[in-house]
Amino acid sequence: MSQHPAFDVLTATCPSRTSLARIANKWTAMVVIVLAGGRRRFGDLRAAVDGISGKVLTDTLRDLERDGLVARHVYAEMPPRVEYELTSLGHTLREPLQALGRWAEEHIEEVLAARETYDTRR
Repeated sequence: MSQHPAFDVLTATCPSRTSLARIANKWTAMVVIVLAGGRRRFGDLRAAVDGISGKVLTDTLRDLERDGLVARHVYAEMPPRVEYELTSLGHTLREPLQALGRWAEEHIEEVLAARETYDTRR
């Protein structure tokens, strides 16, 4: 699976697991999908990702910034303006996460039907 022999996401101690966990997080995926459209302010991000709390969005953005996926831009204005955008590394996630989002939208009816079938058997 790995192109680099020192890293194997299936190994418990591999640091790539933390990256996979971050990327697989639902809030991360949604934030990346929104930022794929360009720079956004915090309030715009929060409005675009329905249901995310301010704290969770703040934590998600900090984690993405720490991992080098998102850049934070602070402007010396009154009131201060802060914008977020994907870095070049973050842009590498655009296509796979947008594909996952499309898959979820395209197959939700099948998933809901499967859940209903499963739940009626229980």
